[in-house]
Amino acid sequence: MKKKIKTFFAASDQPESLGSKFRLRRFKFFEEQFYKTFENSDRIKILDVGGTESFWKNNSLRLERNISITLLNLEKEKTSSPNILSVSGNATDLSQFDTGAFDLVFSNSVIEHLYSFHNQKRMAEEIQRVGKHYFVQTPNKYFFLEPHYALPFFQFVPSRLAFLILTKTKFSRMHKWDPVLAKAYLEEIRLLSLREMKNLFPDANVYFEKVMGFNKSFIFHTLGSTKKQKQ
Repeated sequence: MKKKIKTFFAASDQPESLGSKFRLRRFKFFEEQFYKTFENSDRIKILDVGGTESFWKNNSLRLERNISITLLNLEKEKTSSPNILSVSGNATDLSQFDTGAFDLVFSNSVIEHLYSFHNQKRMAEEIQRVGKHYFVQTPNKYFFLEPHYALPFFQFVPSRLAFLILTKTKFSRMHKWDPVLAKAYLEEIRLLSLREMKNLFPDANVYFEKVMGFNKSFIFHTLGSTKKQKQ
């Protein structure tokens, strides 16, 4: 039972975790909107800011011959798929790419890892500059369960106390965090509110991922319908 609970609350890259199930549902929505937008396109260039090849390998879009995917991370990663390229770069400065260089910029749970609203604003501006369309997902700051630690309202706990809880107890995902990793997470994560996201992406459609009627996370995108979805 303990192992099942630990797996259930594991990170979203673990297949049996709750986060993975939400990710699969999210990608299904993405595919629906994607094909609505690009059904008549001969060649589609995607930039995935902060993405991994393993994420795309598990999804059917990778198999489309007319789709090329560029992964951008702080360090270049090895790739094996012919239509997936990895480059090094910074999400807050995409000056290596021309304006409108990509048909779509995709980013999943990355913008909250940029330390400050200033950096988040720079990332949002760069995404809208280099992409003709975009699809950006991020957790809701005011959802009752903080997604990175799987603890209720942990985003509002003072950092010193949060560090002690992570490193001295097994409350978060049923294990003690490495102090270096815990410190890095507590410094870099800045969750965004709906109002802040609307400020960053004023022209976007908004899709709400819900749990028990509460907004778990937001997707701000320009795919599919041009009408904004209501909450």
